[in-house]
Amino acid sequence: MKYLDRKFYERDTLEVAKDLIGKYLVRQYNGKYIIGQITEAEAYIGAIDKACHAYNGKKTERTKVLYEEGGTCYVYLIYGMYYCMNIVTEKEGAAAAILLRSVKLIEGKELAAKLRYGKELKELTKYQLKNFSNGPGKLCKAFNISKINNMGSFCSEELFIADEWEEHKLAKLKIKTSPRIGIDYAEEAKDFNWRFYVED
Repeated sequence: MKYLDRKFYERDTLEVAKDLIGKYLVRQYNGKYIIGQITEAEAYIGAIDKACHAYNGKKTERTKVLYEEGGTCYVYLIYGMYYCMNIVTEKEGAAAAILLRSVKLIEGKELAAKLRYGKELKELTKYQLKNFSNGPGKLCKAFNISKINNMGSFCSEELFIADEWEEHKLAKLKIKTSPRIGIDYAEEAKDFNWRFYVED
């Protein structure tokens, strides 16, 4: 598998967000791979977006990673218990990123089951299987993503995104858009159609 290079991430954030749908998130952990097809992502653009952590040029110890070069990993904690993983986009200094909201697990399900639920894959209920990685916090747990990955790179052997995975070829998917989730505080930005997802 060949990972996407920084040129992919240094483009317009909305274009990158749409293009990520259907591609493969790959995590190497303890010598094994966990792979999932990206099915949902949200764009955040600091210059114009009140939902972005770096809106209006805000720069703190937490948000400084958003000003790094495209392809940098931004991980933060919500509600004091769930990690969210983002991909920094555009050129260095732009302060924009894409939140990975959901993936469909393709490989490494046994390992992901232990990380996500602390159980063997065969022990999971239908409900647990359905809700394996269909949310940003669930995704991070299944892929063992935490604050240690913050400021890391999506252009590395440990964490990257690929166009293809073995027999799985990038198919044409019905991609839909909608307003983003859980940002009612963001005034007019709550209505931006910056959420991209696969139609069921």
